[in-house]
Amino acid sequence: MSQLSRRHLLRTTAAVAGGVMLAGCTSGRSGTPDKKPGNTGSAKKGDVTKALKRPGTIQEAPSLKGKGLPPVEQRIPMAPYVLPHRWTGAGKYGGTLNTTVFGSTGAANAFPIPEFFYGNSPLRFLNDGLDVGPGLADRWSANDDASEWTVHFRKGLKWSDGELFTVDDILFWWEDIVLPGHNAQTPPPSNISGKGTLVKMTKIDDNTLKFAWDTPQPLFPEHLATYVKGGLGTNGPTWVLPKHYLKQFHPKYNKKVPKDWDSPGGLWEQMADWKRNRDCPTLTGYKCKSFDNNTGIVLERNPYYYVVNTNGDQLPYIDEIRFSVQTNDQAIKLKIQQGSVDYCQGFPNKLSLADVSTLSQKKDSGNYDILLWKSGDGTGSIFFFNYDYIAKDEKYGKLIRDKRFRQAISHGWDRKTARKTLYFDTGELTTGTIGPSTTEFHVGPDGPKLYEQWRDSYVELDRAKATSLLAEIGLKDTDGDGYVEFPDGSKLTIEIPYAADIAAPEAAKDDQLVADMQKIGLRMKRVPMSPTAFGEKWMAGQLMSHTNWANANGTSIMVVPNWLVPVNTQYWAPLQSAWYANSGTGKNKEELDVDPIKRHPPRMAPEDGDSVGKLTELYNQAKAEPEAMKRNRLVWQMMRIHIEDGPFFMGSTANFPEVITKNRDLANVPDPKNLALGGITGPWHIPAPATYDPECWYWTNPDQHR
Repeated sequence: MSQLSRRHLLRTTAAVAGGVMLAGCTSGRSGTPDKKPGNTGSAKKGDVTKALKRPGTIQEAPSLKGKGLPPVEQRIPMAPYVLPHRWTGAGKYGGTLNTTVFGSTGAANAFPIPEFFYGNSPLRFLNDGLDVGPGLADRWSANDDASEWTVHFRKGLKWSDGELFTVDDILFWWEDIVLPGHNAQTPPPSNISGKGTLVKMTKIDDNTLKFAWDTPQPLFPEHLATYVKGGLGTNGPTWVLPKHYLKQFHPKYNKKVPKDWDSPGGLWEQMADWKRNRDCPTLTGYKCKSFDNNTGIVLERNPYYYVVNTNGDQLPYIDEIRFSVQTNDQAIKLKIQQGSVDYCQGFPNKLSLADVSTLSQKKDSGNYDILLWKSGDGTGSIFFFNYDYIAKDEKYGKLIRDKRFRQAISHGWDRKTARKTLYFDTGELTTGTIGPSTTEFHVGPDGPKLYEQWRDSYVELDRAKATSLLAEIGLKDTDGDGYVEFPDGSKLTIEIPYAADIAAPEAAKDDQLVADMQKIGLRMKRVPMSPTAFGEKWMAGQLMSHTNWANANGTSIMVVPNWLVPVNTQYWAPLQSAWYANSGTGKNKEELDVDPIKRHPPRMAPEDGDSVGKLTELYNQAKAEPEAMKRNRLVWQMMRIHIEDGPFFMGSTANFPEVITKNRDLANVPDPKNLALGGITGPWHIPAPATYDPECWYWTNPDQHR
């Protein structure tokens, strides 16, 4: 059984090259589940990292009997995934889980829904991201320099319609969707080498796939564990698609497919999304039963799910999950207080620490508990500029790229007030870093020191320094209106576009930021806009700044380096990120005589000597470096660029807790004390609650929850 551990201070070359290190592995979990159910699990902590053996007998949900299905032993793989959590107990089958999600553009785009389910992922994170364990694959190994990885998928693994999974379902995604650029999908960073060339995938047999690069790719298993996978890839790379079903909607296999088949909102998006198309097979524990974009989604158990509890119970325990979509965050809070929401994940559903007092008043009558899982966040509510706005407006763009301008804003922001307003003085003040649980921050000799330097670099409220930096650039109040102008005397206004559905505390932070900037003579203006238009305009380089996100991490930053180096178009340098994403496709040789924002997709190359170019060069070296300490040193160099040339993004508060509510009758939901890091809810790439397997949650009294 191949495993890869990322526990702090224990990463070694042997772990990378052979993929067999089991640092932190224990035998603390036997083959029998903890018999103490409890509403928040047992007092046991963490996950077993060594794969558990298939139980002697397999049991299925009573509701599946008489449905004409094959015996359960034939519906699951020869070696099923056995639940690794020490804190779980034996469950009961039955009942319905009612939850709610905030979604201003309908159920199809409500991102908290896919964050529930990890079943489509080749590998999975364990112990809040400290370890990598199996998923669809049960074994993996590398050659000596980690430039080739062989991944073995479970034999007998089946889609929710009973069809066998094969590696053709991965090759279909790669060869027929990604490489041609269909559905706007681009190669994920894991599949681009340190030289900018694409991985070569070779089918060994139906269950084995070999991946080869022209440089080492030592962190590939961690990449395979990131995000939930599957579906449309809106919350991370897709990786796996049911070819046997979806090829009928692809023009390569069906000449009758219309030309606009992969356009936004078109045929492909309708049919390839397992959450909205009940006919689309999935590998998750639940499949679509009904979909209404205005009201929500009902999911029912997948009878072919490949995960079992240690006593042999095939998961999931709960029969159905109903996601009710709400467009008003106050309605969500009211429903929780009324006891009609069985589970609610805080941040994506507009719950914050400011709501704890009000929610606490109705805990008993609403029959719910409030949990505080750690977020793993490095910024709290964030603000950052579009570093590539220079492609739209050279005058503003040059100002944004002047580090003195960004440092002035950072020194003008009263973070203590923001921390008190949003996080009730929890967490720690920060300029804004990647998540404090990031592996490279915990490796000596430089990691801990660099974290403190980055955190404290521009955190101090110093208005005199801020105004001095603005004056040094030539920004002065020449007309006496209290605001600085450009050196040529023209008006200077920083626009803060924001999606109109942001939560009230986030809006209050933005209002405070505008007021703080006024005190240093800088005019900021909040500009509301449609949530659906925001993302497209940002990635096209049309928007000046971004707010109301957060930056969290709990793995090596090299796994999901989006905030450290521009490789993802949603972050602080979208056009240069698009250039990187297309570096192995040949597109960057096209449209060179076209303005960057008018290219397809919009993209621009890094400038020689600029921070992004330096970061990208170091990143390409680091991603191909098989020796752990050499790789760490390259990452530390990248961090120093952020300290010296930044801030490229600004936060106020790190590692604050996230509010979770859950019905008291719902068991196997972990308490923070059960989790390796107390929880990690912020990073999308360590999906929550998916990493805690909601398929194992159960009702202590299922007959009362139907």
